[in-house]
Amino acid sequence: MKRHANLAFFVPHLGCPHQCVFCDQKSISGQQKSPTAEEVTQTCGRYLPADGAGTEIAFFGGSFTAIDRDLMTQLLEVAYPFVREGRASGIRISTRPDAIDGEILDILKRYGVTSVELGAQSMSDEVLRLNGRGHDSESVVKASNLIKEEGFSLGLQMMVGMYGADDPGAEAEYTARRLADLGPDTVRIYPTIVVEGTALAALFRAGRYSPLELEQAVDITASLIEMFRSRSIDVIRTGLHYEESLMDSMIAGPYHPAFGELCESRIFRNAIEKHLTQGDSAEVRCEPRLLSQVTGQKKSNIEYFRSRGIGIRVIPDEKVTGITVNKLQQGDH
Repeated sequence: MKRHANLAFFVPHLGCPHQCVFCDQKSISGQQKSPTAEEVTQTCGRYLPADGAGTEIAFFGGSFTAIDRDLMTQLLEVAYPFVREGRASGIRISTRPDAIDGEILDILKRYGVTSVELGAQSMSDEVLRLNGRGHDSESVVKASNLIKEEGFSLGLQMMVGMYGADDPGAEAEYTARRLADLGPDTVRIYPTIVVEGTALAALFRAGRYSPLELEQAVDITASLIEMFRSRSIDVIRTGLHYEESLMDSMIAGPYHPAFGELCESRIFRNAIEKHLTQGDSAEVRCEPRLLSQVTGQKKSNIEYFRSRGIGIRVIPDEKVTGITVNKLQQGDH
């Protein structure tokens, strides 16, 4: 899997014509105002390496193509020289599906944008409506196709456990499969978190919304990661970044600072479990770099199997790719 790196700038709320029920991007990003062109120049000059082949300059957080056109152009103009000089491989932006058209993509291409991420969040029109997204699933399809036709790398973002998803697992799987059918290069998966000051917080306090438990969110997300990978789609992020402002304003939901690691551990647990039943014992060999994921955080996977009457011993082995599961006969323990 290719290593993905961003030098990220957050443009909170600017340009967004809607207030989604779950959204308070100032808390999520920790950013209170848009970066200036001068700040972008200084930050890129300070942190981008001489050879930035593995790094993109990224404008996240708001609806980048819906912000004031002059501001959007200013930010791109100061970022583009670092792409021309080879200090960045390109520019990545995130935006709304209904803020993409041919004219906008022409501008993005002119200034070295190589990747466009769309905040799809769900492909259920009813869930999109209830969450105040202001666009439908067809907008995601049209924008995705246009982005790919114009030669950009396509990224799609989705959420699990959204308000209105009565069967969160089924809704997430439906969304993921429809997104996969659009052929994105990358995907991000975020569990829905309840943040103070949002409409979702009011729904939560009124008993009209119940966020996923952490275990539920990990189960669902792990299965989505496996599905995307089976389609050769790179999942480049699961869960929200740690931000003090998010910690201060979060009131409920399946946040964990190592959410992605929990999901990877769950994938390995599921893979091991397919080979074993109650009363079995097994030797699990894995690549050394995968040891913590296979054993689970605080050896949670080993404890999980023990609670089900299954004994496993995890052994790092440089000769192994991924994992191998060898069931032991009685007397081999």
